[in-house]
Amino acid sequence: MEPHRVLVVGYDDAELLDIACVTTTLDSVRQIDPAASYDLTLATPGGRAITCSSGLVLNAQATLERVKGPIGTLVVSGGLGHRSAAGDERLVGHVRRLARESERVASLCTGASVLAAAGLLDGRRATTHWHFADQMAREYPQVEVDSRPIWVQDGNVYTAAGVTSALDLSLSFIEADFGPDMARWVSRAMVTYLHRPGNQAQMSMFTAAPAADHGLVRKVADHIAEGLDGDLSTEALARFARVSPRHLTRLFRADLRQTPGRYVREARLTAAAQLLSTTDLPVARVASRCGFASPEALRQAFARQYGLAPSQYRTVSAAT
Repeated sequence: MEPHRVLVVGYDDAELLDIACVTTTLDSVRQIDPAASYDLTLATPGGRAITCSSGLVLNAQATLERVKGPIGTLVVSGGLGHRSAAGDERLVGHVRRLARESERVASLCTGASVLAAAGLLDGRRATTHWHFADQMAREYPQVEVDSRPIWVQDGNVYTAAGVTSALDLSLSFIEADFGPDMARWVSRAMVTYLHRPGNQAQMSMFTAAPAADHGLVRKVADHIAEGLDGDLSTEALARFARVSPRHLTRLFRADLRQTPGRYVREARLTAAAQLLSTTDLPVARVASRCGFASPEALRQAFARQYGLAPSQYRTVSAAT
């Protein structure tokens, strides 16, 4: 079997973990089965060594301007240098050229801005690191930016949220190229979560919600945390806070960038995930304790937000 050719595009101030996560994960295939492998190449403008945002220096294996197709997978790394890279007409032009000669095109983290500058995301749904999503949406209004998933596929174009989500995207490539068994073996070798689906939320289920700065919002947030199984409608929360529902919503949007209703849903989902991971409570009990009307309501909310059913998450948590 001919190796699947992968070209990774790097530039100064690229994120080293974006590059290493993809190349190390894909190279694990060769270590498991020498007959199945990827041909990995790092290409940079002028073939120069690049200084990553961490200060470490990487030597290039190819000159971007001289690379020719066909290419199996073209990957553009992200990093703090993405704005300069997206503004480099020569780099963007060669990415556009190579995309036409590639079976798959992918970006990691802020590398999506390079694909957007090349016009490769026009009319497509795409993701990037949540911290840069609003900026990308403003700069490239022709792109449907979705900051929620860890990676998105739209046709043959893939965008990932960056950092560790590059590993999940790489596992999906391995599954597509060499089958699910190989992806599972690589996942075990990497000692990682078993292949998170692309529509799982970027923000970890166990990452605490941002602390509220406004005293009243903080008071309401504490009230929510202490009574997840109670009436937490916006009207009920407004009565507790002694303000109008409209004013409470305005305060939540200003302080936490979300409505009270969304904050409640995320608090309930996070609590449910913790109970599923750390207890043997039946799903019905978990649903009740976290304020869901039924186990089915929990299942639908869980699948919509994280891409997994509650029972699947419990199984995966126990295996990792």
